[in-house]
Amino acid sequence: MPLFAKPSGASATWEPQAADGRLAQTAGADPAWVFTSDLSVSEYVLLGEAGFEPLGFVVGSSIYHVGLQVGRWSQNQELQVLTQAMYSARELAMARMRAEADHLGADGIVGVLLRMQMYAWGQDVLEFVATGTAVKAMAGTGAHRAPDGRAFTSDLSAQDFFRLLAAGAVPVAFVLGTCVYHIAHQSVMQTIRQAGQNQEMVQFTQGVYEARELALVRMQAEAHEAKSSGIVGVTVAVANHVWGAHATEFLATGTAIRRLSEEHRLPETSPKPTFTLGLDR
Repeated sequence: MPLFAKPSGASATWEPQAADGRLAQTAGADPAWVFTSDLSVSEYVLLGEAGFEPLGFVVGSSIYHVGLQVGRWSQNQELQVLTQAMYSARELAMARMRAEADHLGADGIVGVLLRMQMYAWGQDVLEFVATGTAVKAMAGTGAHRAPDGRAFTSDLSAQDFFRLLAAGAVPVAFVLGTCVYHIAHQSVMQTIRQAGQNQEMVQFTQGVYEARELALVRMQAEAHEAKSSGIVGVTVAVANHVWGAHATEFLATGTAIRRLSEEHRLPETSPKPTFTLGLDR
């Protein structure tokens, strides 16, 4: 299980009134309206070849005040107050995006993008935004939904989503693990002793290694909790954000997947995606 619990209750599924109006005017709510998406033309066509149709562009947002925590100068340690803030804010944004997809009766969300941005209100106030395109299988069986019966989430492109379906698998959830870690400072004597020498900086290696492992194991725990069989597309990003050089966030992300039953696999006759390299400069 992740060390930090996911947000729950009304705050996780809250939608502003303006979102209700936007969602009500998409194809997901009423076939007479149009769909919206961040898909390219090629992705839109390929999504149709996979037997899915876009319903609407879905968004989740959380503006979060990141608290203050001081680490010991000479000690490697996780800054749990900051880790909790970064985890909770992202999970709130993801939960609200998924709630919008559920509102449209979607089977899943493809192309999930999770980003962070700052405003002029102060460095300790950050907005976390999750976006993607809600999609639905044209067959309408619900077999592609996550094991909890709700829409799956995935950061896979439409091309990778097609390949995954062709291989007999489907996304379950976009999973993440985070750790904000204080990397210990070196003493003056340590700095002097290593001047002009090739040597490993063991204290730094140990701190970075532990922080990265904490992020990865939490991502794996999320995938296990979502009842998936594995994770594809794992990445680990490192950022300092606003805390200074020695307080660093390690963020591990990926898409958890599960195997489909044989009757829900794409038929062998389905078109295969190809890569075309243009000669124009």
